[in-house]
Amino acid sequence: MDANGRWQILRLHVEDQVPLAVLARHYGIGLRTLERWHARYRAAGFEGLGPTTRADAGGHHLPTELITLIEGLGLTRPRPSIATIHRTVAKACAGQGWPIPSYAVVWSIISSLDPAMVTLAVEGPASYRDKYELALRRAADRPNAMWQADHTLLDILLVGTNGKPIRPWLTVIIDDCSRAICGYAVFVDAPSSLQTALALRQAIWHKPDPAWPMCGIPDVLYVDHGSDFTSDHLTHTAIDLHLRLIHSAVARPQGRGKIERFFGTVNTELLPDLPGHLTSGRPWPAPALTLADLDAAIGSFIADYNDRPHSELGTSPRAAWIADGWLPRMPDSLEDLDALLLTVAHPRTVRRDGIHFQGLRYVSPTLAGFVGRPVVIRYDPRDITEIRVFDHDDFLCKAVDQVHHGEQVSLKEVQAARNARRRDLRQGINERIAVVADHGGAPAPRPPRPRTSPASKLKVYEEDLP
Repeated sequence: MDANGRWQILRLHVEDQVPLAVLARHYGIGLRTLERWHARYRAAGFEGLGPTTRADAGGHHLPTELITLIEGLGLTRPRPSIATIHRTVAKACAGQGWPIPSYAVVWSIISSLDPAMVTLAVEGPASYRDKYELALRRAADRPNAMWQADHTLLDILLVGTNGKPIRPWLTVIIDDCSRAICGYAVFVDAPSSLQTALALRQAIWHKPDPAWPMCGIPDVLYVDHGSDFTSDHLTHTAIDLHLRLIHSAVARPQGRGKIERFFGTVNTELLPDLPGHLTSGRPWPAPALTLADLDAAIGSFIADYNDRPHSELGTSPRAAWIADGWLPRMPDSLEDLDALLLTVAHPRTVRRDGIHFQGLRYVSPTLAGFVGRPVVIRYDPRDITEIRVFDHDDFLCKAVDQVHHGEQVSLKEVQAARNARRRDLRQGINERIAVVADHGGAPAPRPPRPRTSPASKLKVYEEDLP
């Protein structure tokens, strides 16, 4: 009974002078209980009729060592069930002569443990860090002071060029201050430095749509430790563009929360309305969209996202990026930007018959005066029939591969052809060795022994290989 109910009974005694004995018989309440209520009312007024807390509430009449034992079992990794802990405690009590606590008491002791302590002990430092450690949120004070770049695998199936279903990737460049989406790229291959460069190219250069004004070179590009973001290509590009490349701490995504939030918005607001959307626990749907269809849908979604009010800013990302008007830092030309972003640099030496690269030979009359000298070549991984040759920072010439002149050959096609040729040769070798073994000849050669020195774990992309 609450304080109000007790007062409604006591007021009959206090105001109407009804004896407590009569009230006890009428309401079925003990006389001593009514007397205690009356005494508490006289001492503290209406507040004295409220519930009281026992002095020993929350405690357990158990030995301190036994309570510590129960808590220690609750912090064991992997954590046993309460029933298992209770059985273990019962055996320990029998050996020490302690009173055996009930299952409920054991459960209450373990439930009262600090959740942060349980997380650190049972789930490990990484889970504790993500749940309980204080996180410092980066916040740029002006547009283009810092951009964030990241990739995500989208929850949707597309129709591939071969008719088979494929799952696409999305790369996004977001301005940290305004939350404006400055550029993006949709693709089907694994993330690479080239896909990052394509998204950066769109983010930096002027857009054809005047409603998408975001552009310029940022002061800082904040990325994770993916191999495309740690590639030589992106590092050299950052140096040439005079921007700082900052990597987040390994396995710590908290600093990239703004871009992760946008990815969540895409997956929850855009993709569920598109055919081919993947839903957890359901069979894969039949794909209906092409990569171009999805690219157009994401472009329209970004245009709407940049113009709608942001909950933290109180205005739209587009308005926050424009602010009071300012001039972004821009490259001299789109050609210069392409030369930095969409080409990969490698050192080479000019030979008497030209420059050799990826099994191809590039020639140009200008190279006649540079035989034996080191140069730097830049190439577009999408078309390696032509390279640009530099003497330090000075442009020398364009050199072409005479065999494939007039064709467009990508680096991926060249490598695929080499791999196919190697497989054909290996198949021929295996067939001949099998015939020798069938006729009692020399046994098949043993496979090469594995390397004893540890291999490098640093992942690089094909365009970074010499």
